[in-house]
Amino acid sequence: MKFSKPQSLKTIATLINCEYVGADDFQVLGMNEIHVVQNGDIVFVDHPKYYDKALASKATIVLINKKVDCPEGKALLISDDPFRDFNKLSVHFRPFERATSTVAISAEIGEDTIIQPNAFIGNNVKIGKNCLIHANVCLYDNCVIGDNVIIHSGSVLGGDAFYYKNRPEGFDKLISCGRVVIEDNVEIGALCTIDKGVTGDTTIRKGTKLDNQVHVGHDTVIGEKCLIASQTGIAGCVIIEDEVTLWGQVGTNSGITIGKKAVIMGQTGVTKSVAGGKSYFGTPIEESREKLKQLAYVKKIPFILKKLEE
Repeated sequence: MKFSKPQSLKTIATLINCEYVGADDFQVLGMNEIHVVQNGDIVFVDHPKYYDKALASKATIVLINKKVDCPEGKALLISDDPFRDFNKLSVHFRPFERATSTVAISAEIGEDTIIQPNAFIGNNVKIGKNCLIHANVCLYDNCVIGDNVIIHSGSVLGGDAFYYKNRPEGFDKLISCGRVVIEDNVEIGALCTIDKGVTGDTTIRKGTKLDNQVHVGHDTVIGEKCLIASQTGIAGCVIIEDEVTLWGQVGTNSGITIGKKAVIMGQTGVTKSVAGGKSYFGTPIEESREKLKQLAYVKKIPFILKKLEE
């Protein structure tokens, strides 16, 4: 997430009441998670396992819970609870805006787009030309919809990320302030749920088609001309390259990549990244031809055991 205007390091430190290392006027342009962080952004880290990764990332400002040597050209925000303070910044720079109408006054709706009754269009939503938004669709604030997009009834775009920190008193929610971006010629079936990014974008690229009851987790990027069948669950921070097919009831781990033109057969658990141009099946996932051979061998076990007993 980029701020509407550059901020100073001192201003940010004052907002969260923490120490800092760097010049008072050190420029801060935004805030992001580590997988999408850019120059000028704040990234937070609160576990020693990830200190080095955060300090070496593209982030220019590191919100951290330990006093460490500051890398050259960067700044530090020293906090006793970076998770909490990252949330404070999210709330400050992108506060929740209460809806005052079913279609927000600030929404931009393109020519020849049809909004069916009972659809909700939130603040600052942008919808392109020649779209069809069916009844009871919900587009949360800041969603961006391209041209020639169809969204069927009951789908919700822009819900919060499923992201929590386990504390002794319960689960602490990481506040989502990202967006959902849907490019041109996408169709989204009924009762789909597409979560917004924590600070970045959850993106579905041109020409992709989603069946009914598909879930897409936060910050996932789905490429062009993909086909995703019913009851598929895609976790957060997944990259699905162009022309991938996911058949029914596929589930994925977070943070993986599915290569271009891969085909994932029904009920497969995509537990790791897989190369493109191949067909996959099973849990744990394997190339489908090899997996089907294994299943055929398993069927022969009773016959083999019987032979051994003779």
